[in-house]
Amino acid sequence: MTKRKLSNGLLTGLTLVAAATLVGCGDKEAKKEQAAFVEINKNPFPSTYQALPSVPTLITNVMLIDGIGGQLENASVLLENGKIKAIGNDIAAPNAKVIDGTGKWLTPGIIDVHSHLGVYATPDTGSHSDGNEATKPVTAAVWAEHSIWPQDPGFRRALAGGVTSLHILPGSANLVGGRSVTVKNLPNRVIQDMKFPDAPYGMKMACGENPKRVYGKKGGPSTRMGNVAGYRQAWADAQKYQRSWDKYKADYDAGKNPQAPKRDLNLETLAGVLADEIMVHMHCYRADDMGTMIDVMNEFDYQIATFEHAVEGYKIADKLAENNICASMWADWYGFKMEAYDGIRENIPMVAKAQACAIVHSDSDQGIQRLNQEAAKAFSDGKRAGIDFTQAQAFSWITSNPAKALGIFEQTGSLEVGKNADVVLWTADPFSTYSQAELVFIDGGLAFDRTNPEGWAISDFELGQVGQGDHK
Repeated sequence: MTKRKLSNGLLTGLTLVAAATLVGCGDKEAKKEQAAFVEINKNPFPSTYQALPSVPTLITNVMLIDGIGGQLENASVLLENGKIKAIGNDIAAPNAKVIDGTGKWLTPGIIDVHSHLGVYATPDTGSHSDGNEATKPVTAAVWAEHSIWPQDPGFRRALAGGVTSLHILPGSANLVGGRSVTVKNLPNRVIQDMKFPDAPYGMKMACGENPKRVYGKKGGPSTRMGNVAGYRQAWADAQKYQRSWDKYKADYDAGKNPQAPKRDLNLETLAGVLADEIMVHMHCYRADDMGTMIDVMNEFDYQIATFEHAVEGYKIADKLAENNICASMWADWYGFKMEAYDGIRENIPMVAKAQACAIVHSDSDQGIQRLNQEAAKAFSDGKRAGIDFTQAQAFSWITSNPAKALGIFEQTGSLEVGKNADVVLWTADPFSTYSQAELVFIDGGLAFDRTNPEGWAISDFELGQVGQGDHK
C-alpha cells in the first residue's frame, strides 16, 4: 500500500515572525515544508518461496539435453546448493549422492507458459471458477495470484509430468484480463510461498471472439473493431496516467510541493507495461488479429511477449520474428471455433523455422501433464513435412523458449552451470510415449520421486472423506 509520511507541521505564527526577523527577510510567511515523496510499492505481495532442502547430487551416465539445442552422451551433472555446479563426462564429487542414470535421459524442468491451474481448480465446480473477472472489458487491476488455490491437485500431477515452473493467467473473457504470475511448481499453503522470486509480472490480454462474445450484450465491444478501440483507449488513458506521475516526480525534484496523483489500479498495471516492467501475454488465434495487435503495440510503444494459442502463427511467422514476439501454441488443438478453424499440425515447427520463438503450451490441467509428448507431436509433424530439427532443438520449445518469454531465462530453462537446478531424470527418451519423469528436482531439492509413492504430495480432495465417527 502507498504510505505517505506526514510533514512536521506548520510553525506557529510567533515562530514564523521570529524566524523572519532573525534572517531579516521580511517575509510574512515561511514556505511550507516539502511533503514526503509518495512512492508506490510495486511489489506489495513479495514471494516467500523457500527451496526444498537439498544435498550435493551427482547424476551420471545420462543422455543429456540442455534445453538450448545441445545434446551430450554419457554425461554427468552435479547439483549443489540449489544450482547446477558442473556438467561433463567425468566429474569428481566424492561427497555427493550419486544417481546412476544409465539408459536414462536428463533435461531441464519443463515450463508451461500458459496455465490456469489454481484459478480454475479441480474439482471443477462453480466455487473454484475464479479465472475471469467478467464485469467490464478492462480489468487490469485484478491479479491472478489472488484467485489461485494452492491445493489444486493439478499442481502435483503436473509435477509428475516434469513441470518445474508454470505461468498462471486470468481467463480470456476481457480485453485486458489482469496480471498473471509465474510460480515454482511446489504446492504450498499460500500462493506467495510458490511465487518464482523476482520473476516479472505478466498481463493477460485477449483479442477476437472471446471479448466480443462476452461483452456484446453487456454494452461492451461487440466487434473486432470495437475490441481494438477498447485497447487503444486503455493505452491512451495509461499514457496520461504515466505522464501525471512523471510530472509529479519532476515537480518534486524541482523543489516544488506537488500533490501526488490519485492511484488507479487499472491504469497502474497498464502503465507498468508501458514502463517495460510487466510483460504482455495476448490470447490471439488469427493472423490478422495478431497483425493488428502488432500495430497497436507499435503505436503505444510496448512489447508483446507472447501471442497465446496463435493457431495461425505459421501465416505470420516472419512478422513474429521481426517483432521479437513468441508464439505459444498447441501441437494439434484447433478447429473448435471459427477463429481456430485454420490450424495445421505443422504450426509450431513452421514458426520455429522462421527463426521466431516457438513454444508448446497446455492451457489445460491435463495437457500440462504431458507437455513432453505435445512437443514430440509437433517435432514429428515437422519432420514429416520436411522441417528438420534435432530433438534437442525441439526440446527448447518447452524449456528455454518459455523461460525467455517469462523473463526467467537467467535463472532456469536450460542445463547450464550456475543456473537453478531445475532438472528432470526421465526413464527413457522424453519424446517417447513410454517415458516417464522418474525424478524431478527444483532448485536442487527432490520434489518428485516416482519410485517412492509414499513421498508424493496429495491434495485433500484426493484423500477422500470419512464419515462422522470414523476418525481414529
